[in-house]
Amino acid sequence: MWWLYALLSALFAALTAVLAKIGVKGVDSNLATAIRTVVILLLAWGIVFFRGSLTEVHTLTRTNWLFLILSGVATGMSWIFYFRALQLGKVSQVAPVDKLSVALAIVLSVLFLGEKLTWQTGLGATLIIGGTLVLIY
Repeated sequence: MWWLYALLSALFAALTAVLAKIGVKGVDSNLATAIRTVVILLLAWGIVFFRGSLTEVHTLTRTNWLFLILSGVATGMSWIFYFRALQLGKVSQVAPVDKLSVALAIVLSVLFLGEKLTWQTGLGATLIIGGTLVLIY
């Protein structure tokens, strides 16, 4: 089932690029990011509330809090730079560069999480990097 969620994530990420490119025209990219963030905040907390997950907040450890906060900071920085890049560049160039995050995540998962780098994963990451270079040049 994970692949269905991943596919839906990819679909909505693609929509994000196109919709954001239109929405950021003539607007400060940081303001656009802030507006997007408020929408995501309301959506995410709405889902938590309606699914009844709010009661689980007290079970979070200090480590959970620390790394979720750091992840949030990383996401925020990603969005700020992504919106600025979309404002300045073409979606067909910005989106592939942004997706280099897949190859970077693989490298970071090997370095910091101890995940095994198989030849398939290494080849896939290399193809992503190569594909990105083909798309932007």
